[in-house]
Amino acid sequence: MNPDSLAGAIAGLPDDQATGALVQVRGSAGAWSGVSGTSDLSTGAPVPANAHFRIGSITKTFTAVVVLQLAAERRIDLDAPVQRYLPGLLPASYPEITIAQLLNHTSGLPGVDLPGDPQWIVDHRYTVFTPQQVLATAFRHEPVFAPGAQQQYTNTNYLVAGLLIEKITHRSYGEEVRDRILRPLGLRDTSVPGNNPNLPAPYSHGYQVVNGQLVDLTRMNQSIPWAAGEMISTADDLDKFLIALFRGRLVPDPVLQRMFTVPDVKIHGSADPAIYSQGLMTSTVNGVTVWGKTGSRYGYTNGIWATRDLQRRVVYSINTTDKGFEGQPEIVQKIALAIGGL
Repeated sequence: MNPDSLAGAIAGLPDDQATGALVQVRGSAGAWSGVSGTSDLSTGAPVPANAHFRIGSITKTFTAVVVLQLAAERRIDLDAPVQRYLPGLLPASYPEITIAQLLNHTSGLPGVDLPGDPQWIVDHRYTVFTPQQVLATAFRHEPVFAPGAQQQYTNTNYLVAGLLIEKITHRSYGEEVRDRILRPLGLRDTSVPGNNPNLPAPYSHGYQVVNGQLVDLTRMNQSIPWAAGEMISTADDLDKFLIALFRGRLVPDPVLQRMFTVPDVKIHGSADPAIYSQGLMTSTVNGVTVWGKTGSRYGYTNGIWATRDLQRRVVYSINTTDKGFEGQPEIVQKIALAIGGL
């Protein structure tokens, strides 16, 4: 790990892709934290090192942990069909889909079908949707492929998983996340906001390009992604979460191994092998295999990654200005190279 290279990787913000960045690296090679850019374009204030940010699809890992805990408690069978626990939720024409197939995105369920243009998002930033309303937009369509045959990442799977948690526990999925993960680990800066559009201070503002102009979307209801992407956290809390998860404090063996097992299928529409396990994803960079999760919301592109032995760990949050940008922004690639294999 080269601190100068890391600082250089996030230098030069704001630019045309991002307004700010926050990176935290931990492990056997030492620790490094850095920020770049501004947290507020109107004031030019720096990015706080302890900033709260919308973690997006990293929420899925928290949701998966709760589902896997319920399996470890023998309250659900991961290889049983979703229809057994949530009768009537999926269209009658759909085939049986297992809970495990939800978690590793091999269900074949179609994606959420809401308008994706930024102006629609701005117009509906405070609109409250129920999970059932969001799922109804997906269930207008037929399954994409036979369950278990391929892998296609979609929020639909984790919206169903959130409803499953609520059906089994008779409590909100957010309460289960708080009681099973946040409180036991002391993650005081991590929250499930529900319909509260605010971010706790300190935070960096999140911006999105709309019709050629930057619009501040920091305040925004997160009911559309819900159990698939609504949570808020900090770099310190996410690092603590990674450590506890990988060490088996949250999910016991042998269930934990499901989080580090990728199905032997191809990604839908591609010859590439699957990359998602039940709650995590994997990548190999410069010969080093890492596990973690990426996640984005408008104004926030994030990632948590670690080697299985936790000897290299990174958490980052980049205040990107276009959620429609394909793939991870260039700054993320620079961070990975600076860390030297992670």
